[in-house]
Amino acid sequence: MNNARLRLYVDSQLTSPYAMSAFVVLREKGIEFDMTPLNLETAENQAADYASLSLTQRVPTLVQGDFALSESSAITEYLEDVFPRTPVYPQDLKQRAKARQVQAWLRSDLLPIRQERSTLVVFYGLKSEPLSPAAEAAKNKLFDAAQALLAGGPEYLFGQWSIADVDLALMLNRLILNGDSVPPALVEYAQRQWQRPAVQEWVKLQRPGL
Repeated sequence: MNNARLRLYVDSQLTSPYAMSAFVVLREKGIEFDMTPLNLETAENQAADYASLSLTQRVPTLVQGDFALSESSAITEYLEDVFPRTPVYPQDLKQRAKARQVQAWLRSDLLPIRQERSTLVVFYGLKSEPLSPAAEAAKNKLFDAAQALLAGGPEYLFGQWSIADVDLALMLNRLILNGDSVPPALVEYAQRQWQRPAVQEWVKLQRPGL
């Protein structure tokens, strides 16, 4: 099964931060794979053939032979275990746990930011109105956590690059690319992560018009 070519299902607009995270890990590890887009607006993700693959009927889903796995953090952790040669998580177990903590937090919290700063601003340049009070509070929470993690100005969150750096940079770029006020050190950090070749490859993919 491990020799089977991988297939990654993504959203057709290529704006899912979670599909991006899985894509970047595959590219960082140099794994050959095919990519299949699904139109979420026409509910292709709920079609019977995809629902039989994806437990959650969401993107991304990774398929390898007769094995299918949904949810991006589960996908990236699986790829780390099966293709360990080029690590995308810290090798130190405590640092790795912290990286996974960051990933889980970014996926489960800060909902007002995710609602009011769609990734359409990141990948299509579609800017939004000023943040609501709830989103301002979430923004301040994000900044407090990011500044604590990056105290002292390290290049990466945990000593060396990890996929958590991409996930955090994406969340920050929802605000930065909309023109919201973001501390300069966090802007520099996000811009640095954004220049990574695997990230730029995703950013530069051809997208359909809105």
